[in-house]
Amino acid sequence: MILCVRFRLDGLGEAMLPRLVGLLAEFTPVVEAAPPDTLLADVRGALRYFGWSPVELASVVRVRALALYGVDCVIGAGPNPMLARMAAREARPGVTLVVEDPAAFLRERPVVALDGVGRATARTLCAYGLDSIGRVADAPLAVLQRLVGAKAGRELVERARGIDRSAVVPNALSRSMAAEKAFPQDELDHSAHRRALLALAGELGARMRTEKQVCRSLTVTVRYADRSTTTRTRTLPEPTAHSAALTALAYAIHGSFGLQRARVRGIALRAEGLAPAEGAAHQLTFDPADEKARRIEAVADQARAKFGPGAIVPGSLAA
Repeated sequence: MILCVRFRLDGLGEAMLPRLVGLLAEFTPVVEAAPPDTLLADVRGALRYFGWSPVELASVVRVRALALYGVDCVIGAGPNPMLARMAAREARPGVTLVVEDPAAFLRERPVVALDGVGRATARTLCAYGLDSIGRVADAPLAVLQRLVGAKAGRELVERARGIDRSAVVPNALSRSMAAEKAFPQDELDHSAHRRALLALAGELGARMRTEKQVCRSLTVTVRYADRSTTTRTRTLPEPTAHSAALTALAYAIHGSFGLQRARVRGIALRAEGLAPAEGAAHQLTFDPADEKARRIEAVADQARAKFGPGAIVPGSLAA
């Protein structure tokens, strides 16, 4: 049995996810993070050990998350990760949705609700009358392969029949990482926003370089005094962990919000599409300033590793 736990984090709460992983790790070591707000846990051993049902275990997780971190969640449970994720999307706060009969759960749902089916694929299937998961499950494999391709057709018919061959992978390489800055009071000063973004981009860049990763895009989330948020994502020209490139894109995204007298409570920056740095290509610019900045960055990383993260900081953050 797999639990999919979706925590109700606001735009600045993703940094709490590692602590929530630790909460589920008290019950099972097989926990996979799916940022920004979701955890998958294989709890088959925990259910046997504690003698609980999935609903009882989910209730304990929910109560502990509220008591320890003040975070509510919705929880779905199913025999595989796909069904657990789909159940969590439809679950209500305080009620755990458990998939006991995959065929009955899937059959009448629209095809776009099937995990892994995007809007373009759903439009193609609906154009041929395959508008429900049950109809896709009943369709001949050859028909689906003509519509969406050989490999995708095989995977589609398996998912429509409730089959998911993936597993929960503990300590899997995260697809994103986040950092956040909460202001002590509502902040109207744009220069303070930019200083926060500079610090966050530097933190994410250093973390990615330490872990030998690069990211493909950045997401900036701004939370206001009324607790509403605005989120925007842009893709980098090339995958990178270079702090200067991250900062420049973060500034551009922030500028696109058009904030004037907005009362900002906090800012979060998330690096998405993480991948190993060794597989990333870097376009040579023959710009001596860029090469110099990268050499300085490497030396600064060595100094921080030896003397701590505050050993070297940009001048605008030194005060």
